[in-house]
Amino acid sequence: MAGLFPPAGGHCRLLDAGAGIGSLTAAFLERWHSGGFRFQRVELDAFEIDGSLHAQLSQTLSKYRRGEFSAKICGDDFIHTAVDALSEGLFAKSHPQYSHAILNPPYKKINSDSAHRLALRRIGIETVNLYSAFVALTVAQAAPGGQIVAIIPRSFCNGPYYRPFRDFLLERAAIRHMHLFESRSKAFKDDAVLQENIIVRLERGGLQGPVIVSTSTDDTFSDFASYEYAFERIVSSGDSERFIHVPMSPEPSVIERSPSIRYMLADLGIKVSTGPVVDFRLKEHLRTMPGLGTVPLLYPGHFSRGEMTWPIEGMKKPNAIERNPDTEKWLYPMGYYCVVRRFSSKEETRRIVASVIEPSTFGGMSVLGFENHLNVFHDNRRGLPKALVHGLAVFLNTTAVDEAFRRFNGHTQVNATDLIRMKYPNRDVLIELGEWAMQRKDLTQRMIDDQFGVVAA
Repeated sequence: MAGLFPPAGGHCRLLDAGAGIGSLTAAFLERWHSGGFRFQRVELDAFEIDGSLHAQLSQTLSKYRRGEFSAKICGDDFIHTAVDALSEGLFAKSHPQYSHAILNPPYKKINSDSAHRLALRRIGIETVNLYSAFVALTVAQAAPGGQIVAIIPRSFCNGPYYRPFRDFLLERAAIRHMHLFESRSKAFKDDAVLQENIIVRLERGGLQGPVIVSTSTDDTFSDFASYEYAFERIVSSGDSERFIHVPMSPEPSVIERSPSIRYMLADLGIKVSTGPVVDFRLKEHLRTMPGLGTVPLLYPGHFSRGEMTWPIEGMKKPNAIERNPDTEKWLYPMGYYCVVRRFSSKEETRRIVASVIEPSTFGGMSVLGFENHLNVFHDNRRGLPKALVHGLAVFLNTTAVDEAFRRFNGHTQVNATDLIRMKYPNRDVLIELGEWAMQRKDLTQRMIDDQFGVVAA
């Protein structure tokens, strides 16, 4: 992280927000002392709200307290302090504009009515996690041309909740470099990491140009690789959601190259929604197994590797829900649907795993329920044509889709918004894929990818 900063001289005003015991600042100062920077002086503001770490932090910084280096350890809440400074509050302590910032901010959701959320709104920052709040405030306090390097989750790259943060970031800073660890478990083996972390370098007020994207499997960097990409491959100019993509190869993907894959779901007359049955709200109507007066209720547990099994005896989740006036509005008419779990399981190599709902499975039932942890492709809450559903499942299960999806999704969750923003083939191509699939049994990944390559050419 310290090595990502471009060479610089003059007077450095450094921010480390969430400094811990000072590891990142120490790396930055080591580079300075070894000649990697030509600073005449470095002034540090190290924010750490956990007072129990201050002694160790002070000890770390004491190694560098000589010559033209000064440090201030701030035990105040970084968010409130920064907001006060930026809003020029009456009691705000004066803060310089920072020329450099290096940070590993805390990760925690911010409730919509919390003091932090309300404070951030005072200065026009709307975000849902402490890490994105820290980055936004750091950008806001950076001097023109200020350099910011942060290690943060990739969750900000996509999804509706981080859209305001993406807007804030892209309007005030240029992305210069992104580094992605291709393995969650190896780089962060001491933590239960459910999403990928990314190291990003930003330049306050910079003119956006090409972006360097580097990768390594883990924190040894033994297989480090780096490529430069046009910004259009990072954030598509026509994307109103401003998803941030992280290319994994300098070559355009199959989906990027294919002239036939350019349609949105709305163009195809297809919708995708999260399953409407929220089980804890309808708990009294749930039943372990199907019986008189019940209809099928489908959970992610009913799907594995693209196959559906229902009912499942001994499953922890219910297999059925009563059909009555209290549940009717949450049920779908029986039909052909394509479903994708909202959370991919650990044993599956693909993020998106699509399955087909076959009405014949349910023995003449007229309606069924989809639990909230499923994404359902439908036609205004009705089923879709059989061949179209099979073709949609084949397309979503291709390696090409998985690779394209990973460019903007760095965690185990698959949101309906992500599926809406993807590009698809037209209906004719999907139907062709579906008719091909229905004529075969036991499709392998290679068969799926080969056939997709034929129709996408």
